[in-house]
Amino acid sequence: MSKNLVIVESPAKAKTIESYLGKDFKVMSSYGHIRDLPNKELGVDIENNFEPSYVVSADKTKIISELKKAAKGAEVWLATDDDREGEAISWHLKEALKLADDTKRIVFREITKKAVTNAILNPRTIDIDLVNAQQARRILDRLVGFQVSPVLWNKIRISGKDRKNLSAGRVQSVAVRIVVEREREADSFKVTSSYKIAALFAVGKGKILKAELPKNFKTEAEAKAFVEKCVGASFSIQNLETKPAKKSPAAPFTTSTLQQEASRKLSFSVAQTMSVAQKLYEAGRITYMRTDSTNLSDDAVQSAIGQIGKEYGSEYIKVRKYKTKSEGAQEAHEAIRPTDFSVTSATGDRNERRLYELIWKRAIASQMADALLERTTATIDISTASELLIAKGEVIKFEGFLKVYLESSDDEDEEASGMLPPLSIGQRLALDKLTATERFSKPSARYTEASLVKKMEEMGIGRPSTYAPTISTIIKRTYVVKEDRPGSSRDYMEYVLQGDKISEAKGNENFGSEKSKLFPTNLGIIVNDFLVDNFEDIINFQFTAKVEGIFDQVAEGKVGWRTMIDDFYKGLAPRIKEVTESEDDKRFNATELGTDPESGKPVFAKLGKFGPYVQVGEATDEDKPTFVSLPKGTLLENVSFDYAMELLAKPKLPLEVGIFEDQAVVVNSGRYGPYVLHNSKYYNMDKDGDPYDYDTLEKAVAFIEQQRLEGVGKLPRDMEEYDGEPVMIGKGRYGPYIKHGAKYYNLDKKEDPMEVTMPQVIEMIKAGKEKEANKYIKEFAEDDSIKVLNGRYGAYIKVGKRNVKIPKDMEPAELTLEMCKELASK
Repeated sequence: MSKNLVIVESPAKAKTIESYLGKDFKVMSSYGHIRDLPNKELGVDIENNFEPSYVVSADKTKIISELKKAAKGAEVWLATDDDREGEAISWHLKEALKLADDTKRIVFREITKKAVTNAILNPRTIDIDLVNAQQARRILDRLVGFQVSPVLWNKIRISGKDRKNLSAGRVQSVAVRIVVEREREADSFKVTSSYKIAALFAVGKGKILKAELPKNFKTEAEAKAFVEKCVGASFSIQNLETKPAKKSPAAPFTTSTLQQEASRKLSFSVAQTMSVAQKLYEAGRITYMRTDSTNLSDDAVQSAIGQIGKEYGSEYIKVRKYKTKSEGAQEAHEAIRPTDFSVTSATGDRNERRLYELIWKRAIASQMADALLERTTATIDISTASELLIAKGEVIKFEGFLKVYLESSDDEDEEASGMLPPLSIGQRLALDKLTATERFSKPSARYTEASLVKKMEEMGIGRPSTYAPTISTIIKRTYVVKEDRPGSSRDYMEYVLQGDKISEAKGNENFGSEKSKLFPTNLGIIVNDFLVDNFEDIINFQFTAKVEGIFDQVAEGKVGWRTMIDDFYKGLAPRIKEVTESEDDKRFNATELGTDPESGKPVFAKLGKFGPYVQVGEATDEDKPTFVSLPKGTLLENVSFDYAMELLAKPKLPLEVGIFEDQAVVVNSGRYGPYVLHNSKYYNMDKDGDPYDYDTLEKAVAFIEQQRLEGVGKLPRDMEEYDGEPVMIGKGRYGPYIKHGAKYYNLDKKEDPMEVTMPQVIEMIKAGKEKEANKYIKEFAEDDSIKVLNGRYGAYIKVGKRNVKIPKDMEPAELTLEMCKELASK
């Protein structure tokens, strides 16, 4: 039996830590939380000063038993994560294992020998204030979830949908509100147009100077008049102004900024970023990934500048201290950084390598010199007009931190300034072309996962540990969807002056397309509006931020957690009673649009199990009501009476439009979107397509023939052999694919299968094989019917043909065959 037992949260780090501590130490894992409030009941005794009733999770009884056995006769060291959640896990372990109050608690924010050894040399006891801050959050969220959610079940009735799927949450409901309000801003935004003036000048040796008017013209007439004024004008450089400038590096990563930058640069979701960062942390590559501090320790700074001097030279070094903007940030903690700056790349899968590189570059750049620039502004005189054109350029005189890293921006329109050609004051310029182009105003961009995190952080809502689970919850609850939307096309006017001739033309552009953006669903809007109407205090932005501040005060021992909960509940309890006893508000169950002129029956817009629909008549009528589904993505609040009547007038689907090649042609919409069916073959439209676009035989046949031309007629395409197996490219129901031997690999739907080359195919096959290899976390030689795999929605156990979910607090890689069998038996 070991003299010392160290208990950590995750088994992935247990072996590493054990190797640092030597034979006198045994390191075991609690597999995350071991106790929590019960799943199916409130678990908080409101009458007894909000006393919580914690229970050991069913899947943790065996772990508790093993830990108790190992703790007998040993010195116990609680080494869970260095945050409130980790402190609470240590306290729950102390309680469940019946350990003494002075049990040693050690913390480290990186898994290195030095950090772990230092922690052992500097133990403390459990910080009960941090525990109470976590308890306060957990109990407050439980009170809101368990007491407000049943009000939703009673007041919002969606036909065919399990009402108990509806839920309210103190932070999740605020996040939904932010998304809903941004969507309404976009819907109500009034687009205005203006005209942007740009000119191109030939300045010799094939070089072109681009200049713009610093203001836009509000009307077409003003823009056209300006272009006409420029006919026959001479252009010359009136002034050249050169100024030195500098750029400074961004601070090292916090949880929030890492999530944002990984989204921009690597296209990671917030949850994916945290999952990959967790692996890097547990492998000892980076410091703890849940932090709101931008601080670097003195040791880390010395390590970073040593690496900078070695790699780039001493002129690239500039030591910096960053002050965190977040009020509740704990400066004693560190930003996310590499544990060893001399390690420039990480081992692991591709995503781990890419995220490590991002973290390394950001942290190194933070201790590097400013980039020194020279910015030149050229002012161009127009002989026939009072307005002046401006050309701007930028030259990098010293790269500084830009040699390593530049932060990305959420601004899609941001353009970097290029270098200007050699110019001199008084120089005459030869106009190549001057254009006045119509441009349109845009609403604020809809949120991505990362920009929603940024907004929540700015508003003081949530903390580093809550951002990812909050977003995962609102998507899982289908209050919000994350998807691409194609946008629409519109015409714009353009006037072009070349020589002495003005031409005008109509152009066409796509606008409003969205990629991986968050949109509220009808369900999310209904629940949000109900909560705003009835529980405004709970999902008030300022109130939610204020609560986070009070949690911080509890963590500092300035406020008692029971007092805080009592203050909150005094306002919540009577409001729940009042709303429960109030008359139902029909607005949250159906919107009456008007009266059908033919039948005299009311017309409603409603939400059902399979989405939004329009209904004519009541369920209580003698004749059954008439229904028609609304197109995917339609928001109920945007449905007008006229639009509803237009939909109701359309023939019902499936719609037989005629006979082609002696077979019926049918237009319909199904689980995978709209399609044309002919001779038992499905011709799929875009998922967001409208089946009524093909409501005549002529249109449907044209679509079938086009599909044949693109798909069946030319594909499959035989390629060369690779790795001893034949390669073929085909197109199936779910899009284009590569077939290599008996294996299939999906191509990106945007990829043209006719344009894919053999080198690209080989790269895709290799990537597919790597992905397949990563799928297998663990197999058991003694029972090959049981495997631990990675799936689309996370890790799971495959037992024969059955899939078994792994509890989120268990580490998939550490599961034993016995544990898999035990989980499968439940």
